[in-house]
Amino acid sequence: MGYNENLAEKLRILLASRSKKDYSEKKMFGGLSFMIGGKMCVGILNDDLVLRVGAERNDEALALPHARPMDFTGKPMKGFVYVGPGGWQKDAILLKCVEMGIDYVSLLPAKKRKKKAQQKK
Repeated sequence: MGYNENLAEKLRILLASRSKKDYSEKKMFGGLSFMIGGKMCVGILNDDLVLRVGAERNDEALALPHARPMDFTGKPMKGFVYVGPGGWQKDAILLKCVEMGIDYVSLLPAKKRKKKAQQKK
């Protein structure tokens, strides 16, 4: 597995205005995830955009062009949607997807910071 570099560059451009403290990238699910506040909002798996919208907006996301349920584990994952290239190649749809992902993760509680493990003496 891998990820589409063209899509990755488009997402980087859309997220470039975010603070470096707030925005990061992480290899995940065999692809690339874009994190806001340590939480995945969108990602890429092969040529698909992975969109995280939560259960409340799942149907809205599935109504997007070239969207389908994310079935990474073999069964649909509620709140996650794949958007194929026919959808994300349109700038307006890609922007809407990114905004939906950011909207969702902005509603989630802040991640608790892990305490550094004490070194054994």
